[in-house]
Amino acid sequence: MSAAEADPVGLARAVLAGEPAWLVGGAVRDRLLGRTTTDLDLAVAGDPQDAARRLARAARGTAFELSGTHGAWRVVRRDRPGHLDLLALQGEAIEADLARRDFTVNAMAEPLHGGPLVDPFGGRADLAARRLRMVAARAFSDDPLRVLRLARIACELDLEPEPLSSRAAAAHAGGLAAVAPERVFGEVKRILSADRAVAGLELAEDVGAAQVVLPELSALHGVEQNVYHHRDVHGHTLEVLQALIDLQADPGRYLGDQGPGVAALMAEPLADELTRGQALRFAALLHDTAKPVTRAVTPEGRVTFIGHDVAGAELARAVLTRLRAAEKLRAFVAAVTLHHLRLGFLVHRQPLDRRGLYRYLRTTDPVAADVTVLTVADRLATRGRKAQEAIDRHLDLARRVLGAALPWHAGRRPRSPVRGDELARELGLRGPDIGRVLAALEEASYAGEIATREEALTRARALADT
Repeated sequence: MSAAEADPVGLARAVLAGEPAWLVGGAVRDRLLGRTTTDLDLAVAGDPQDAARRLARAARGTAFELSGTHGAWRVVRRDRPGHLDLLALQGEAIEADLARRDFTVNAMAEPLHGGPLVDPFGGRADLAARRLRMVAARAFSDDPLRVLRLARIACELDLEPEPLSSRAAAAHAGGLAAVAPERVFGEVKRILSADRAVAGLELAEDVGAAQVVLPELSALHGVEQNVYHHRDVHGHTLEVLQALIDLQADPGRYLGDQGPGVAALMAEPLADELTRGQALRFAALLHDTAKPVTRAVTPEGRVTFIGHDVAGAELARAVLTRLRAAEKLRAFVAAVTLHHLRLGFLVHRQPLDRRGLYRYLRTTDPVAADVTVLTVADRLATRGRKAQEAIDRHLDLARRVLGAALPWHAGRRPRSPVRGDELARELGLRGPDIGRVLAALEEASYAGEIATREEALTRARALADT
């Protein structure tokens, strides 16, 4: 394979030599913006299935049909990331195909075999003006998902929606209720993964999309909190998300020596093509969603949200189930939501001894490090009475806890000096008693109270008699 053919576009030119084909959509837009992209779309005048299979053979990759995408085929190469999607030309000419697209910045085409940019709707000028504009009035009625996509593209590319397009999007926001949840989830993932995720969510609310696909977020408006908060629950939630984004961009700023470890943790893949850091943004968005249903006011006038952690974990799981997220993501976000108050409680019980640290790690496992990071963002976004004092104390504890949680996450966990079979043989323990005693020995070992087999057996005998 030549150097030209090693490039996806060069490969397509070689395989489809002489066949009418155009590079279209986001790939053209991103090339004009100087953005690197590994995902390319080709509109072909011929059969996309045949073209995809020929490309896959040449690339030593695989080709398969994409369901629900008008006969589109995808080619995935084994030797590099990204993919090449091939779609049948819609209409008799490329201009007719582009007329069916969503926004002008996505309605441009480059002839695969050379020639001037095809730009019938002024997408290049709109890019230069940082403007997001619909191709035609029917854009949103043709596909209501484009209402949410408007917010996603605007926040990803820092574009300003044109007012007429925003009004048209808002008029069709209700149609999102009939869009496949998997497609909605794809857009929500990209909004939350963007650097300007908060702006994307705010725009999604402005055009009515969030109220349909994330009503739990809209329900947080006007839910007032106690004197230690400076915003209602909705404003606080967005500030937590922004604080988390800022922290992920520069973890050392707040977490000192733990910054590199946190950066590595956030970069780990988790589920649904999301890293742990991107998944944690879902937790930031959903961790307080049960506050409206748990809000109460004591006779003394104090606002409480007792149980919003437990109820919130259930609600977060329900939201992600509705969006058809993977079980691993549901479990992760639910666990972080369930435990997001624990470190704050420990701040008031300092100094934290080794037993207290162990119990925190054990209780919050397997998200101990992740939830600790979220609590930092949560604390930074809570700036009511005595805020700076509370932030300083929380950061001191979070750094210490992360110093233990990151190795714990990496598998460097305490072990009892004796095994379960030894307890059974030496002490005659059976069934649940073995697990109970082993857990106690593991905690004592972590606390530095026992180190040898003999010390462990002595402790185990005392435990077995209780």
